[in-house]
Amino acid sequence: MGDPLQPTERVWLHAGVRSRAPTDPKPKGMVVLSGGQDSAVTALIARNECELLGAIHFEYGQRHCIEKYCAIDVAMHLGIPLFLLPINTFTQLGDSALLWEQAHVPIAAQHHRLKHLPASFVPGRNLIFLTFAAALLQKQGGELLYTGVCQTDYSGYPDCRQETVTTLELALRQGMDFPELQVRTPLMHLSKAQTFQLVEDAGELRLILEHTHTCYEGVRDKLHAWGYGCGVCPACVLRIKGWDEYQQQRAA
Repeated sequence: MGDPLQPTERVWLHAGVRSRAPTDPKPKGMVVLSGGQDSAVTALIARNECELLGAIHFEYGQRHCIEKYCAIDVAMHLGIPLFLLPINTFTQLGDSALLWEQAHVPIAAQHHRLKHLPASFVPGRNLIFLTFAAALLQKQGGELLYTGVCQTDYSGYPDCRQETVTTLELALRQGMDFPELQVRTPLMHLSKAQTFQLVEDAGELRLILEHTHTCYEGVRDKLHAWGYGCGVCPACVLRIKGWDEYQQQRAA
């Protein structure tokens, strides 16, 4: 699929950011925004908890660019700047099915090297993302860094666990002389069903269903009840499972 934006571009997309009142006690933060369900829900939470200085989206060589345009849509909806940052290192490593253009990611597939992990695992991805995002946050004068990683309904990635995030937060504080840094993971212990309920309560269910994308295959030709996707890749399976549980809880 073609991408009209060059991968080396760094672009600020301003969308009417509201100024902060002098007496507003809210801290300043940024959110890692992939364009998927979890990162968009995290951005909604962050907007309520802090003054969002912006969101950062990483172009790391993923097999499709749909998530980027979803990230743009979500950032514009929330009225925050979006910073697009290209990282080509992961494609040079090529150590994940998400980086192989012709590959498919079946539900039961194992990582070709790390047999206890799924084929979609990108070694080091979230560690690098949070490190770069923390550097941008420090530059912009903020202190709260939000990420949508979750260890409740997830694919088994070790860099999505609270232990990993807590350890990295300490390393970033020390290594960047950034003692005020807090890495917040509001979805860490929530299920997908709970996140659907959360956005419904916030009146933003349509945003999540129509303007986010989690499908590994990049399929976006039909809007299902749970959103867009192929319906069979691991990311879609998790999203459908969460949607079904959410519907069951609503009916109970």
